[in-house]
Amino acid sequence: MASSDDTAEHLTHWAVAPQKPVTPQTDQQDAYNKANGRPLPTPELLQPTLDAKLADYRAKPKNSLQGNYECGASDVLADLSHRWIKEFEKEYPKVHIAVNPPYAGSLGALELIKGNLDCVFVSRELKPTDVQGFHDAFGYDPLSIPISGGSYRHFGFLDSVGFVVNKDNPIDKLSFAQLDAALSTTRNRGGAAVRTWGDLGATGEWADKPVHIVGIQPWNGFEEFVRQRVLGSGGKRGEWRPGAASGSTPADPDVRWEKTVFNIAKDVEQDPYAIGYTGMAYVDRPVKVLSLSQEAGGPAYAPTYENVASANYPLSRLTYLNVNKRPGERLDPVMEELTRFILSKQGQRTVGDQQAFLPLRSGQAASGLKALDDAP
Repeated sequence: MASSDDTAEHLTHWAVAPQKPVTPQTDQQDAYNKANGRPLPTPELLQPTLDAKLADYRAKPKNSLQGNYECGASDVLADLSHRWIKEFEKEYPKVHIAVNPPYAGSLGALELIKGNLDCVFVSRELKPTDVQGFHDAFGYDPLSIPISGGSYRHFGFLDSVGFVVNKDNPIDKLSFAQLDAALSTTRNRGGAAVRTWGDLGATGEWADKPVHIVGIQPWNGFEEFVRQRVLGSGGKRGEWRPGAASGSTPADPDVRWEKTVFNIAKDVEQDPYAIGYTGMAYVDRPVKVLSLSQEAGGPAYAPTYENVASANYPLSRLTYLNVNKRPGERLDPVMEELTRFILSKQGQRTVGDQQAFLPLRSGQAASGLKALDDAP
């Protein structure tokens, strides 16, 4: 990946042509995807280079591992999980890992809790209820290891998340602390509550205008991702300001919750004072996509393809392999070795060859390997 400076300090305005509108999956499409895996999208014209710092995979002797294993997968990870396993089984011919339908991450997570699966490939963070259910069953949380980046803007393939404002809004960039102060009641990142655009740095006629929040009704994968990344801090879970359709009393008049992500860009286009979060695949209206910084005063990155692929953009997403690993003990040797293969240069090359998801960067892979090595 070529290096360039795409931070907001040097790239104040960034424009992206609106995507073609996407529509919810039909019941027939959902049934097909669950049985066969979701059809792969048309690849992006740009493709990332592999991080040269990823570790090479060093295979054990071919006959050192053996056994039959059952795993589950989300519909969008059915193809990639099969590719990984095919390459892994070439190294260990006595190992057989089945990833069979139904392809649905939510179902797989439940089967992992029941002890019916050895691993689950899931294209999002686990639901809090799944984590709690696993903890209730085993006394500890499941181990969730990032195994690839999400996509950049492929519909349904874990696209990166952006915050959008009306095209006339003067604000170009925000920090996570500013977003948390505007979106949450908990304000885990500190600071006073944000209620006007002046609180976020706007001047002149915008200074006293109200900030209208457009979000997605919990529980939702986009909502959970933003809650964990932006509202959560210091180990504390964030809580949203209660919006219309939330069921809370009283609802905040400046907060509106949609049931799905599909209308967020339209809502922001039609309301000059609105801010909302949405997947990059759903930016189908002429709205402004903000640059974001994780820390106040830190570099603010626009969600360009390069910034997402290099994992510099702070709302780039990840897919996960979920396994049952007791803290302080080694993971099952086959599952451990499969994970090491996936996190290696060879495993991430498989991601690049598929051209739907984005390969991990070396630092992301290293954090997964560290989690595996949590043993006496």
